[in-house]
Amino acid sequence: METKNNIILNNVQIEQKIKRIAYQIYESNSNEKEIVIAGITLNGFLFAKKLATALSKISSIEVLLCEVSINKKKPINSVTTSLTSNEYKNKALVLVDDVLNSGTTLIYGVNHFLQVPLKRFKTAVLVNRNHKKYPVKADFKGISLSTSIKEHVVVEFNNNETIAYLS
Repeated sequence: METKNNIILNNVQIEQKIKRIAYQIYESNSNEKEIVIAGITLNGFLFAKKLATALSKISSIEVLLCEVSINKKKPINSVTTSLTSNEYKNKALVLVDDVLNSGTTLIYGVNHFLQVPLKRFKTAVLVNRNHKKYPVKADFKGISLSTSIKEHVVVEFNNNETIAYLS
């Protein structure tokens, strides 16, 4: 992995954030037998997989992993999931993405899951930026940043190292 300037979180810090968020998810769902961790395609799903692994290590809650496909350029287009709505109906669900930037992707993801009755619905992101266009918030977040609108947060998930940096 090449060296990046403006590193926000290194691999060790990201692993700590994942563990902390997993504990927070467990705390708010400790009475559940099963929980759905729904990650938004690509980085959100990679982050969701890491959260699901961490959650499985600290609890006996069965974790169902779900991949959520949203066209980030045209989120109004249909949102699809790797689980059927019956598989997550009346369950606790956490919608996961790597970066909460404008809130567009997350709000369309939230809207999709609101079409089905859920027992509990929360959101989790690794990096929360304060440039929201939509009234959506992350219930669980690794780090909150106040960045300039021109700055871009990049999270790279590689085989054994993950970093987040400003570009």
